[in-house]
Amino acid sequence: MFLEIITPDKKLFSGEVKSVTLPGTDGSLGILNNHAPIISSLKKGIVKVVNEKSNAEVFNINGGVVEVLKNKMIVLAE
Repeated sequence: MFLEIITPDKKLFSGEVKSVTLPGTDGSLGILNNHAPIISSLKKGIVKVVNEKSNAEVFNINGGVVEVLKNKMIVLAE
């Protein structure tokens, strides 16, 4: 699955990932390959990204929006 994490200032991440955990406004969201299409708002918290080599990276966000469609995920973060 391809992921982009974009802020108003810069692109924080761009690449292939195995899984992503996001702080949704109604609870934590776990996204894997072939996930159903979704658009959701995000609250302040940590985005955990596990890449293809099973290495984890974390990014702090102050809210935003995520869109998942056809194995492409875009996080527009504050």
